[in-house]
Parts: sequence; structure tokens; C-alpha cells
Amino acid sequence: MKSLIALLVGVVLSVTACGASDAATFSGPAKEIAVTIAGGAVTPPPGRIEVAKGQQVKISVTSDVADEAHVHGYDKSAALQPGAAASIEFVADQDGLFEVETHESGLQLFQLVVQ
Repeated sequence: MKSLIALLVGVVLSVTACGASDAATFSGPAKEIAVTIAGGAVTPPPGRIEVAKGQQVKISVTSDVADEAHVHGYDKSAALQPGAAASIEFVADQDGLFEVETHESGLQLFQLVVQ
């Protein structure tokens, strides 16, 4: 009986170890995105930025007013203080189109496309 249990445990562990992972692995460099907000204008102008699924994303936002930058769908945010760069870092592990915007002023910074 003990040998049967040991065999079953071994089979389960082998299957688990060999199973496919839902998370994509990306071995390239991080995607660094810098955005500046001044006088209610976003630079560079809002557009779509594409990244590979599994890629590390580093967003730097500098604003002339206090606010909050937020990445929808990833529940990532950073408090913005006037004149200071704020960072948001995460692994883009979900496919789709995600809005990156400010909370208080409602400015769209860009759309992140993960595929």
C-alpha cells in the first residue's frame, strides 16, 4: 500500500511539474515608458503602446500637479507629486487593452496593448 501511495504521489508531482503554465515568459528587456503632464497636456500625446505578454513594464510619470496615475486591469497606481517622477512597475501578464490615466484630472496617458 505504501509503495502505491508513493507511486501516486510521484505521478502527481511529475504531471504538475510538466504542466503548461498560463503565465507567459518573456526574456527581453523591460518596456520603459515616460510620460509628462504639464498644464493639463500629456507628453507624448496619448496613443497605444504595445508590449509582449510576460514583459516587464516600467512607467514613469511626472506631473505639475498632485494626482494619481492608474493602470486599469492591473490595479497598479502611483501617487503623483508636483515635479517628482512617480513609478509604476509590473509584469504584463494579462492579454488585452488597458487604459493608463490619471484619477483626479481624468487624463488619458496612453493605452497599453498586451499580446
